[in-house]
Amino acid sequence: QVQLVESGGGLVQPGGSLRLSCGVSRNIFRINAMGWYRQAPGKERELVAGIISGGSTNYADSVKDRFTISRDNAKNTAYLQMNSLKPEDTAVYYCYAALSSKWTGDYWGQGTQVTVSS
Repeated sequence: QVQLVESGGGLVQPGGSLRLSCGVSRNIFRINAMGWYRQAPGKERELVAGIISGGSTNYADSVKDRFTISRDNAKNTAYLQMNSLKPEDTAVYYCYAALSSKWTGDYWGQGTQVTVSS
């Protein structure tokens, strides 16, 4: 079965950067889409960024022009480069992978905490 392992979260000051990684292991089936959702305490889970086979991307309005999602197909890994981080970006970020072209997951990572604070 598909298993996702994500990393890269941590504590960063406002204006700083982090790079999240999501690796696909036990990839018996071909992955079409990957991305991240995030959820902060008391708030709804929201799509942060997604990428599908062929390169099409989708970003939350709040992160456009600050975050960039990419994939390394050879390593079967997705990356989320997060720049100009704001306190409101603080959340648990959950990586996903999907077998079809869509903006949500069939498989999910364990989550990584991102905290933006001075």
